[in-house]
Amino acid sequence: MSTSTSVTSSAEGTAPQPPRALLRRARGLAMLGPAFAAAIAYVDPGNFATNFAAGSDLGYRLLWVVVAANLLGMLVQVLAAKLGLATGRNLAELCRDRYPRPVVWTMWVQAELVAMATDLAEVIGGAISLALLFDLPLAAGGVLITVFSFVILAFETRGKRKFEALIAACLACILAGFAWNLVRSGVRPTDFMGGLIPRLPDAQGLFIAGGIVGATVMPHVVHLHSDLTGRHTRETSPDGALGRRRRLLWQVRLDVFVALAFAGLANMAMLIVAAKMFHAGPLEIDTLESIHAAFGTLLGGGAALAFALALLASGLASTSVGTYAGQVVMAGFLGRSLPLALRRVVTVTPALAVLAVGVDPTQALIWSQLVLSFGIPFVLIPLIGFTRDARLMGPLVNTRVTTALATVLAAVVVLLNVVLVTAALAP
Repeated sequence: MSTSTSVTSSAEGTAPQPPRALLRRARGLAMLGPAFAAAIAYVDPGNFATNFAAGSDLGYRLLWVVVAANLLGMLVQVLAAKLGLATGRNLAELCRDRYPRPVVWTMWVQAELVAMATDLAEVIGGAISLALLFDLPLAAGGVLITVFSFVILAFETRGKRKFEALIAACLACILAGFAWNLVRSGVRPTDFMGGLIPRLPDAQGLFIAGGIVGATVMPHVVHLHSDLTGRHTRETSPDGALGRRRRLLWQVRLDVFVALAFAGLANMAMLIVAAKMFHAGPLEIDTLESIHAAFGTLLGGGAALAFALALLASGLASTSVGTYAGQVVMAGFLGRSLPLALRRVVTVTPALAVLAVGVDPTQALIWSQLVLSFGIPFVLIPLIGFTRDARLMGPLVNTRVTTALATVLAAVVVLLNVVLVTAALAP
């Protein structure tokens, strides 16, 4: 009897406790999630416009640019996440603390302009998707996308994990839509392998390549990613122990690799499908609406629906992430923030104005991505400077190789911007 009671008591005492292996796995997921919120900006509607323009106009020739831009994005996001991991703070906050006030104000103003260009791409893309799905006027669709973004942002008030999970689900929808169309297009690996070989583009290709870089390496999510990782760090390692944070670094790298690999595959699929179906083809492809129509003509209604749904998921998720990033930027640089509704109205007004006056939305998307490319140096230069500072980063400081590589890539982006400006000002 006593033996039975002892066994029963032992079983009752140990049953509710989860196995140690499960606890280790749960701790292993502590830093996963922020990169997926950042990755959605890498497949926003601006990417749709630039990738389809690249594929339909130049075939597979700029596929290597998509891959290179995605690898650059991985490096940038690892540095951003590592900054948040080491300091528990975001990039904008560190800039406010360490730079002169005029520099901080200048950085904030350009960040707000980048936020407006971001909203321009995301709201226009979402409005186009609603027009394709429900035949709504573009202006009405833009208003609905703005309203729906508040619904998604409501998940952030219920916890960062719920918000990040919802954004990851949207990313999965985008990738699934283009995976479906990739299979339906009948493309073979031998068709596009040559596009992975780097080659210098002509003037038209350079313009589109600049848009691809601007659409892929999104400046505002550098601030957002460092903020989300910093928040996770404070929750996971509240005592600020750098040793603990160093052990979390591999999770941060895994998070970035997986999230941006999904985004990179989606971008590659866009360009490959565009090159396979539309390059030198009989159909004229110059707008997102014409792309949707061409999918329906060549592959059927299912392919057109997959494209429209992927565009809708991109518009909804990316505009929500953009608004959240805008809050982080303003609070970080200025130490204050606007009410979310007012901030949303300010940044979305240019996009709604473009829709109202009838500007070609696809061209507006491509130009918005060029604006974003000019914001990249304003985040890369301080990011590299902070992450190479051993006093700030401790054991998470960059290696010399990492700093050198990041510096070279930042210089290439700045040089690309100078070439684009020169080409735009040329008679």
